[in-house]
Amino acid sequence: MESLQPEDPRQVAAYQLLARLGAGGMGSVFLGRSATGRTVAVKFIHAELARDREFRDRFRNEVEMARRVSGPWTAPVLDADTESATPWVATGYVAGPTLQESVVDLYGPLPEDSVRTLATGLAKALREIHDRDLIHRDLKPSNVLLTLDGPRVIDFGISRATDGTAITRTGMVVGTPGFMPPEQIRGERVTQAGDVFSLGAVIAYAATGRQPFDTGEGSVPSLLFRVVSEPPELGDMTGPLRDLAERCLAKDPADRPGPADIVESLGEPAPGPWLPAELLDRLGRHAAELLDLERAPDQGHPGQPPPRPYPPAAGAPPPPSTRPYTSYQPHG
Repeated sequence: MESLQPEDPRQVAAYQLLARLGAGGMGSVFLGRSATGRTVAVKFIHAELARDREFRDRFRNEVEMARRVSGPWTAPVLDADTESATPWVATGYVAGPTLQESVVDLYGPLPEDSVRTLATGLAKALREIHDRDLIHRDLKPSNVLLTLDGPRVIDFGISRATDGTAITRTGMVVGTPGFMPPEQIRGERVTQAGDVFSLGAVIAYAATGRQPFDTGEGSVPSLLFRVVSEPPELGDMTGPLRDLAERCLAKDPADRPGPADIVESLGEPAPGPWLPAELLDRLGRHAAELLDLERAPDQGHPGQPPPRPYPPAAGAPPPPSTRPYTSYQPHG
């Protein structure tokens, strides 16, 4: 989380912007506050992408898909304007680092009990998504946020309806190498079982700190070949979690369990904190920082002209940060 820069917007619709959360390939993300005091994450699309009709259709599709999902395991869409010069979407703010950041930068592979709770929460999220006749199609560590009361699934950028409705570039395989299922790599029809394959890869990543098909050597094509043709490398995973990962990572979609089956096999997590103390401490410090920020009466810069609202009446949006997304925001 970074302070607003002089060129940054301070307002969009009914949302006051408080800080920068990050920037990525799609646009910039800001921490905001609604008129009723709710904390939100507001994502603005880059101007050059907004001028691309196909991309704007895809963004509109993302918002429509995400609106169909609401519940304790996802970040709800609260507001959006997909037709403005600078399209934006506001979602409920989820205070927590991504699984990828937790494994790479903050802690390392998670303890077995934490992985079990993670798997149960993600299976419940997929059950909720699938019950809305949707397929996420890009479940991966950077699209999973870790919060005090469980994981949250974010980013419906390439999701699609099970009726086949989707906006993607012709001939392009969308997804993330190492987490997309074999049938997606082969360009075949992807069903909800594809999300279960991705779940298995995420579980293995959380437990081992490594992608189950990435040996650390070779190119993306070789990684995709291993996903299609070779068994996963699950390291020292044992017991029910290893068995679950293997079943989720079956090459044949018909051999994978459904989200409801996964929830039933794992059972409900034990009460109490589910994350290691180091991550809980990180979440606590972030909550204190957020409270201080929300109490700040003014985010302006002395000596600077009054900030303009977003989107501007003319011209491009402010340049995004060059650093990748960091904790506590929807991935773009």
